[in-house]
Amino acid sequence: MIATPYVSPENESIFNQYTLRVAGGKRDALQAFLKARGIGTSIYYPLPLHLQPCFAYLGYKQGQLPESERAAAEVLSLPIFPELTRNQLDEVVVGVTSFFNK
Repeated sequence: MIATPYVSPENESIFNQYTLRVAGGKRDALQAFLKARGIGTSIYYPLPLHLQPCFAYLGYKQGQLPESERAAAEVLSLPIFPELTRNQLDEVVVGVTSFFNK
């Protein structure tokens, strides 16, 4: 399963990042699949904030914020920038859809 960013109808977004949530433990496989096709991706926050060393003083332990931990394990940011051509965008879309249709 994949979830795309939600933008409410009365708003619009310029998307500094376009981040998907890839459930079912498939995020890393999707990232490798896209990389093999020359499509760069990024995982900006591989650790949720409460588990990062700089916040250790707060005393949170793994398992205390399960939704944050699940999000950190599922998010994958796709290429998005002003110079992205239509053909490059199409390659990203085809790459993602090919992964889920294989």
